[in-house]
Amino acid sequence: MNKKQYEERSARSYQKIADHYDDSPEGRYTLDFKNLLMKVVQIPDGGQVLDVACGNGRLLEMLARQHRFSGFGVDLSDKMVKNAARLNPGMAFRQAACDALPFENERFDVLTVCAAFHHFPDVAAFAKEAYRVLKPNGRLYIAEVYYTRLLRILCNPLIRFSPSGDVKLYAPQEVTHVLESAGFARDMVRFQGHIQIIGVTKQSI
Repeated sequence: MNKKQYEERSARSYQKIADHYDDSPEGRYTLDFKNLLMKVVQIPDGGQVLDVACGNGRLLEMLARQHRFSGFGVDLSDKMVKNAARLNPGMAFRQAACDALPFENERFDVLTVCAAFHHFPDVAAFAKEAYRVLKPNGRLYIAEVYYTRLLRILCNPLIRFSPSGDVKLYAPQEVTHVLESAGFARDMVRFQGHIQIIGVTKQSI
């Protein structure tokens, strides 16, 4: 499939569960990803934070319980965007793809991606966009599904047929390679069960 087809599948899938996402099997599954991000994400006081593939905005709502920041989110699903804005009335949300972020250069202090990297049709293009919109020394945190090499070998030939628009399951080395190729410096790689957390910094030139 091409990029547009993957994005259309993802958008259709999440439109269907947008209004009850937190109570859906996926919503309950991804709560562990959000809770782990809560433990590692560092946000400067009053900073600018963008959640890419933000879904219903729950991660930003959780982060706002512990940090003071200006929050933004993008998602392919317009229903998710509307629900995110309803949940976070003081934040701004836009319908947009991960590799076409509608923001100016060097806007954000922090970017987050929660359980969505495997949906991105072009992860290299996303990494370049993330680098573009982050300030120097800004940080990107990715919480992503982690499977062993054997499971990835078994699953990846079939995952492209997923009705949810899944593209590929990644090893942590693959994720960090994509990000480092875009100019990021790796800060951390952490595992907890089926979750991997990758943290990188935009190097100041």
